[in-house]
Amino acid sequence: MTNKNILISGAGVAGPALAYWLRRHGYTPTVVERAAAPRPGGYAVDFRGPAITVLDRMGILDEVRKYSTTIRDSKVVDSDGRHLVTMPAAIFAGELEVLKSDLTDILYALTKDETEYLFDNSITALDEEADGVLVHFERGEPRRFDLVVGADGMYSKVRALAFGEHADYLHHLGVYNAIFATDNFLNLDYEGLACQLGNGRSANVFSARDNTEARAALYFAAELLDYDRRDLDAQKRLLAERFAGDGWEMPRLLEYLAASSDLYLTPVSQVRMDTWSTGRIVLLGDACACASPLSGRGTSQALVGAYVLAGELATAAGDYAAAFASYENQLRDYVKVNQAGAEEVVGMMFAEPPPQEVFDAMAANPPEADPELVTLKNY
Repeated sequence: MTNKNILISGAGVAGPALAYWLRRHGYTPTVVERAAAPRPGGYAVDFRGPAITVLDRMGILDEVRKYSTTIRDSKVVDSDGRHLVTMPAAIFAGELEVLKSDLTDILYALTKDETEYLFDNSITALDEEADGVLVHFERGEPRRFDLVVGADGMYSKVRALAFGEHADYLHHLGVYNAIFATDNFLNLDYEGLACQLGNGRSANVFSARDNTEARAALYFAAELLDYDRRDLDAQKRLLAERFAGDGWEMPRLLEYLAASSDLYLTPVSQVRMDTWSTGRIVLLGDACACASPLSGRGTSQALVGAYVLAGELATAAGDYAAAFASYENQLRDYVKVNQAGAEEVVGMMFAEPPPQEVFDAMAANPPEADPELVTLKNY
């Protein structure tokens, strides 16, 4: 088999999922990850339509279901705690919802015995040659791979090296999002509680791990800010300043924020690119098609994309350029719909909630992942 040795940058969802399918098709994947281990914390992620099919074909659907948040409805209150509306779970939780860290643990366990993982390391340079890509690392000697896949998120290092500056591809939607773990101090019973704080700010707390803990998500409207994405203390100060003086449960949430070790702060942005590949280098998941966390589709895109990319490589008889083109062609419309949905959510984020009957109507016909936009072949 030609183009057998493939380096994947990123050990989140897309990277390990791709490693699994590549091994199934006879390839030898290697995964490099900047973090020292699979990353803890993060959102609850949900699966819709074709992503459920991919989990089933991977043989882990039943295992993933064991970690279902079984989240129920979410109430929306004002800054005085007065109930405004109730959002049915069918609107935001998909067909199945789990914590992202549980999913990444499952994917890592599924692949670690047959895949080389290079943790606490990252790519520093890519030198494409006629017969492969010479990859330079922060730690260790350069190594040559047949192909390189950037599955390393919205701020993809592979994309920056192969395609250029982040600013050329990132489109900020005017909102920032932070998430961190807390105790279940609101005694939430498989439910969420969201507060419209006013002045372009909101907070959401939802129970997790059978109500033994919770996750807090903070949102605020802002243009792009200048801060160090690796300096957690600076990010905590930024958030404390933004939400200082807010009512509802914000004083207590800021206490949990100060003590947190898993804070994740990010601009709500999308990645838009004219092409997802160049030569022997291709992008996957958020690296090429981030729809933003507000889409609720990023994890599904990662799983579906990994399945299609590996399958197209396996059927292309060594023609990686044709495989990359077919992979992108199959997913373009799917990504377009997901990104458009996220933009609609941003438009409604800080507005007065619509009447209850609007949410009830949405629950009666919940948004799905438009499965007709991507047909999963049996590779």
